[in-house]
Amino acid sequence: MNFSLIICTYKRPQALLTLLQSVKQQTLYPDAILIVDGSPDDATKAMLDQNAFQNLNYFKVEEKDRGLTKQRNYGISKVQETSEVVCFLDDDTVLAPNYFEEIIKTYTIHPEALGVGGYITNEVAWQHVGMEYEPKSNEFYFDGYKRSDGSRFVWRKKLGLDSNVAPGYSPEFSHGRSVGFLPPSGKVYPVEQLMGGVASFRKSVFQEFQFSTYFEGYGLYEDADFTLRVSKTGKLFLNTAAQLEHHHDAAGRPNQYVYGKMVVRNGWYVWRVKNPKPSFKAKLKWHAITLMLTSIRGANVFTSSKRKEAFTETLGRLVGWFSLFLNKPKIKL
Repeated sequence: MNFSLIICTYKRPQALLTLLQSVKQQTLYPDAILIVDGSPDDATKAMLDQNAFQNLNYFKVEEKDRGLTKQRNYGISKVQETSEVVCFLDDDTVLAPNYFEEIIKTYTIHPEALGVGGYITNEVAWQHVGMEYEPKSNEFYFDGYKRSDGSRFVWRKKLGLDSNVAPGYSPEFSHGRSVGFLPPSGKVYPVEQLMGGVASFRKSVFQEFQFSTYFEGYGLYEDADFTLRVSKTGKLFLNTAAQLEHHHDAAGRPNQYVYGKMVVRNGWYVWRVKNPKPSFKAKLKWHAITLMLTSIRGANVFTSSKRKEAFTETLGRLVGWFSLFLNKPKIKL
């Protein structure tokens, strides 16, 4: 199956080099690698000039095409006609040697798949406990595995606000559990959301869908928006055997105030993409969870060593929440 890899990058030449070195070790190598660089400097190009990679094409975009969703759409426009699958990777990921082999194999096993996601291994500690395990209040259990639950989910359970659907699905009140709550079982799970930086899609998907330009710059939750729209027309899967690590390079990220505001406003946007007319009960739950999460982040001002970051993000979340009553985001499909 002919497939292309798109990597959108911004001021992370060293992280990108580490990723490309892991791509070089793949048991199944991409037919084309497209680097879409939004950096204002030439450090990324200089790094690529010094390190050769097979089938690599470099594109430096102008300011009008800068930003994660714009760069992804730009990359899609440059994909070869012969490509059947388009893979996306964040520039701060590192692949296991059989990552692409597992991704492409999933399309063969599930020919109905419109998209397939990979599985991040270095963010959560899971423990296999079998099928008869009764989880504690501070644990999450799924398909024979358990992991610790953070304070936000512990409180949501206490308040009756936990997600009522499987990981990778979005309830009517949004605030579901991401695909990160699927265990490292080696299985392929059906989902309706994928993480954009570790995802792939059939090229035919882009005849109908593009990444929304509502999500400017850093693009928080742009992947949820895109995959929720795609999943309304077909099936998505996550293959937990297609493994990689995500190292969260801080370069290119927004400040905490902007991030906090984006969490709320972009979260509202994604909620309404999936549920344009939620019930009154769902509305109450969405706002209750949003304010609860803001309160937990605010408490970090007193419990965390990074007090300034916690304060500014909390302020951003509050401003974002109040702004919804004055200026709601306009949905762009």
